[in-house]
Amino acid sequence: MINVEVAYAKPDEQVLLPVKLEIGSTVTQAIVASGILKRFPEIDLRKNKVGVFSRACNLSRELKTGDRVEIYRVLINKPMEARRIRAKGQPPSRHQNQKKI
Repeated sequence: MINVEVAYAKPDEQVLLPVKLEIGSTVTQAIVASGILKRFPEIDLRKNKVGVFSRACNLSRELKTGDRVEIYRVLINKPMEARRIRAKGQPPSRHQNQKKI
């Protein structure tokens, strides 16, 4: 048997679920065994990417004891666009208003 964890995070809630599996189990098997798909029905493994310790992988990847399977949320905005949106809502920094002599 191997012990792994399945992690998923929303802006307002994070979960880390321990799972005990047979040796040779895959990422998919860990996700199903954790029950996380019932707890978060918005997870769609055809759309959500997965990884082990912040490294993207396939659902068929074989796990070893101690691995942490992570389910990533689909991005609403691309990171550059999100920064632009945040920047528009902020007043200019005090350094931008100073004139160079």
